[in-house]
Amino acid sequence: MVYVGNTEALAKPITINTLAAKKRAGEKFITVALYDAPMAAMAEKVGVEVVLVGDSLGMTVLGYPSTIPVTMEQMIYHIEAVHRGNKRSLIIGDLPFMTYATEEQALHNAARVMRAGANMVKLEGGAWLANTVRMLSERGIPVCAHLGLTPQSVNKFGGFRVQGRAQEHADQILDDAKRLTDAGADLLVLECVPAKLAKAITEAIAIPTIGIGAGRDTDAQVLVINDILGLTESPPKFAKNFLIEAGDIPGALRKYADDVKSGVFPEDSHIFN
Repeated sequence: MVYVGNTEALAKPITINTLAAKKRAGEKFITVALYDAPMAAMAEKVGVEVVLVGDSLGMTVLGYPSTIPVTMEQMIYHIEAVHRGNKRSLIIGDLPFMTYATEEQALHNAARVMRAGANMVKLEGGAWLANTVRMLSERGIPVCAHLGLTPQSVNKFGGFRVQGRAQEHADQILDDAKRLTDAGADLLVLECVPAKLAKAITEAIAIPTIGIGAGRDTDAQVLVINDILGLTESPPKFAKNFLIEAGDIPGALRKYADDVKSGVFPEDSHIFN
């Protein structure tokens, strides 16, 4: 089976209301992190609901060892490119490291991301961001929160490590998710957390969750385009090369979408327990 999406539904742009309705209906949706116009256009044709222009571009495109060096100018450049290639998917733009340390800074940089073509901004961090999320939401800027392994904190974590395995830490992540939801977040990315915790969070909050290395019970899955196409030299546990089975790039995107929709992906080998 190949997922091609509902033609009538795809004729309209995806909005936060579209995604909220999918969560209520128990329908999975697809997210792909990508960085240029041709891939963005391909994602639109395949029916990918959400495109994330992540600061992961620092590692996947620019050759940095982490996301820390990524600048606002680099994010704007890639968000504009993705926007030119895709008019239907909901586009999320990351705010890079130390560009939202204060509420004033967050508002200024979020406005830049939105003007570049994003429909939503993404911030990494827990309850300490609640006031910032509330402020942005009140000013009409949709927010995607990000918990678990937050790559901008890699130096604090001591590396790219699974988060929330200890009960105390799991409880904190769940509490952060609730507080950010109450503050007005519209989506929540859960990265590299145990599947049991991701399931509990997804059931506890009203907004859709997007998992990456977070089991199969989140409302959506996200993978980086480089991992979908087998371009990562040492791929993480949660990644899968869909190009091998599909044979071409459009087919790899369709295979990824189909496997998420049908529940085939992620498999047990991609899940942290």
